[in-house]
Amino acid sequence: MAASDLAALAALFADESRAAFLLALLDGRAWTAGELARHAGVAPSTASEHLGKLVAGGVLAEERQGRHRYVRLADPGVAHLVEDLAARSEPEVPPPPRSLRAASAGQAMARGRTCYDHLAGRLGIAITEAMTDRGLLRQDTGFALTDRGLAWFDEQGIPLVRKGRRPVARGCLDWTERRPHLAGTAGAALCRHALDAGWCVRIGSERAVKVTPEGETALAASLGITADALR
Repeated sequence: MAASDLAALAALFADESRAAFLLALLDGRAWTAGELARHAGVAPSTASEHLGKLVAGGVLAEERQGRHRYVRLADPGVAHLVEDLAARSEPEVPPPPRSLRAASAGQAMARGRTCYDHLAGRLGIAITEAMTDRGLLRQDTGFALTDRGLAWFDEQGIPLVRKGRRPVARGCLDWTERRPHLAGTAGAALCRHALDAGWCVRIGSERAVKVTPEGETALAASLGITADALR
């Protein structure tokens, strides 16, 4: 990559409205231009202009269904980059919440959330550390599932796709916990299973998730995670 290419990529992130779009799209869904405009508090025409730049730069992918135009993050690598930038830009002492609702939403996001297609927050960290302690995951030479880790996914009935360019396991710096949580195809498969099996449910209008009683039982049985660590 030439210096000019890197500068052009960085410039796509260097706008508050575009940054708001990218953070919203970390929920893994496809959003319309109108939805993103309302989320960021900008005019629809302004949103369309910004989205055009992000699509042209390869940061977003565009889908059309009839008259509706949807956009999503182009790939998991973009999601990883956005989350990593968010973690590095978060102030050491965050400003106090402006309302009780904002405080509750912030606490829910810190407790557990999705980061694109894998689990983050204290929930993601608890799972990552439990897998490491049990010898299912190695972090000493980068993130990698051990043979025991691969067998654990099979035992849990969690399909694990091992083809393609996306790594099976990778660390993603958590912007609230400041420690890495499990991403990659393993993180995505685990998150999908947790939601499909009812271990977690989505709450609120953002990316927050909550562990259900069934999830507490399953995580305690499979990874030895106590209920207190999930609250």
